[in-house]
Amino acid sequence: MADSASAAERAYQAIRGGILNGVHPAGTMLGEEALAAEIGVSRTPVRSALTRLQDEGWIVIYPKRGALVQGLSERAVADLEDARLMLESTGASRASAPVRELLAERLRQSIEQQRAAFEARDIRQFIELTIDFHRAFVEAADNDILLELNDRLSDRQRFLLFSKGDRLLARCNEILTEHEILVERLHAGDADGFTDVLRQHLAETYIPPSASGYQRGSHTTR
Repeated sequence: MADSASAAERAYQAIRGGILNGVHPAGTMLGEEALAAEIGVSRTPVRSALTRLQDEGWIVIYPKRGALVQGLSERAVADLEDARLMLESTGASRASAPVRELLAERLRQSIEQQRAAFEARDIRQFIELTIDFHRAFVEAADNDILLELNDRLSDRQRFLLFSKGDRLLARCNEILTEHEILVERLHAGDADGFTDVLRQHLAETYIPPSASGYQRGSHTTR
């Protein structure tokens, strides 16, 4: 029983990781047999893992055909953008001056690491760095509930950023500049300015140009 549970968990982590980091992008049809061979388990734990991932909304299982990886709807992306704006702007606005001073220095170092990742065309490293970068603004509030809510969104954030890998690379200079301005606004204690820059930064990163006319509430999400 323990071995079976371990195999199911291993299959779940492997498939979920592949979905989140872009190995299995939205629209991919996953087959049990191929996944089992790739992960090194039987089809039974793979089937269990796929059921779990379907319950979480990452895939839709089609009997005898496979499992289709789901993307995020425009509504889901817009909702994620709103949630991140609220969490990060709240965290930044509640940070004390000493916290802002220390955090600004830490985030300037992060930006240099992000720059190095971009120059190396290492999109995976950049995404992990930028997730940690934005998490730091929420962390600054010293509120465990806010941080917990933020971390619950990290999988969606990671999935979305990997799905926009080419766009991130195309915007690398703009993204780094926006990150630098966010740190400057944080350091200065300019909460309104921070929120304004963050709102535009998230919109440019999350919402594709074709969705610029998107109206909230006009679509349903999974």
